Amino acid sequence: MDTIASIFSFITTPVSWVIVQFHSVYGAVFGPDTGWAWGLSIVSLVILIRICLIPLFVKQIKATRAMQTLQPEMKKIQERYKNDKQRQSEEMMKLYKETGTNPLSSCLPILAQSPFFFALYHVLNSIASNDTIGVINTRLLESAQKAHIFGAPLAAKFTDGDAKVQALGSSITDVRVVTAIMIVLMSFSQFYTQRQLMTKNVDTTVKTPFMQQQKMLMYVFPIMFAVFGINFPVGVLVYWLTTNVWTMGQQMYVIHNNPTPGSKAQASYLERLHKRVTQHEKTRGRGEKAIVKAIVAKGRDRNDFERKFINGLTKAGLAAQADGTVVKSEASTVVETEDGTPATGSAAPKRQQPKRQSKSQRQSGAAHGSPKAADESAPKTSLSKSDEPEDAKPGPKPAGGKSASGGTRSKAQSGQRKGPQRPKSPSKK
Repeated sequence: MDTIASIFSFITTPVSWVIVQFHSVYGAVFGPDTGWAWGLSIVSLVILIRICLIPLFVKQIKATRAMQTLQPEMKKIQERYKNDKQRQSEEMMKLYKETGTNPLSSCLPILAQSPFFFALYHVLNSIASNDTIGVINTRLLESAQKAHIFGAPLAAKFTDGDAKVQALGSSITDVRVVTAIMIVLMSFSQFYTQRQLMTKNVDTTVKTPFMQQQKMLMYVFPIMFAVFGINFPVGVLVYWLTTNVWTMGQQMYVIHNNPTPGSKAQASYLERLHKRVTQHEKTRGRGEKAIVKAIVAKGRDRNDFERKFINGLTKAGLAAQADGTVVKSEASTVVETEDGTPATGSAAPKRQQPKRQSKSQRQSGAAHGSPKAADESAPKTSLSKSDEPEDAKPGPKPAGGKSASGGTRSKAQSGQRKGPQRPKSPSKK
């Protein structure tokens, strides 16, 4: 252990120094040998580390949003290669490479704080082993060994024997009860954090490797904490429980104020935003303007929640602008349907049907030279009486009431008569 600690002294020394500085502050208030002084020093170390990791957390959020923008492309790849899982995975990796996204970006905060966790683990183990480490000298070592958190020594473990626990000034029952409660709380907080992410802040319309990864972490991490937690000193359990609570609160803030598009959290957020905007008739703050600006920029690619938000503003007489502001709408705006096309309701312009003209109007139109009206009012026969040739005028009808020349002329005109026709007789003048 000493060899490992010496190798990683570049990180264990700064961690021990930070703990000692916080201990000097809290020791002046609660006493240098109390569990409050050492416990709050560890909690303050966690808060300091997480504050330093905020830029990395912001980067994680941006990477997650970039993954969300790829959801339509991922869906196309899944549909195209639904019967070829290997080709589907290859196309997914190609898409990640082209867009510069990484589905493992959600693990960055955990990976970044793992060196501090490792350093704190060695510091507390050295205290339990009665070894000085970093800037913790013999006096501070004796003070840390006397510190108890709810009756459990700071350096005690769940797996420690009765003799070792008694040497630290406690009982094995107190140690195991305290460590068991902390392990359960640590595992539950981790599970709740991942479940909250999966149920509220994930677009469930498309199944991606990112979702599968988050679902796996939701069950794997709590089990890991439960298994390895029995080998953690009480001080490390305090550290990890504090960082889990910080992560849970930080994620709740992000879900409430900057949810993932297409998630249930976005639906709730847009409902609250719609009430505020319609009440004040404007957007307040850069956050609200950024959300509205992003929705307007999507155009026809908006999801159902965003389309409902835009339609709600339209019905309230408001219009969202490209810069994220909201102004009163002077003209009626067409309401969009679910597929982004204009609706045929009261807000959409109606198509005017042409009025049907009467027979007299059509005849008057033909008299004034209207081609359409002239065509409609023209007689159905192809030849008028005045246009007939002289030899085509009908003569006296023979018996049977049929015209001698009617057969040829009628056949030429309409082709209604069939069969052999009578020979044409000379017309009489």
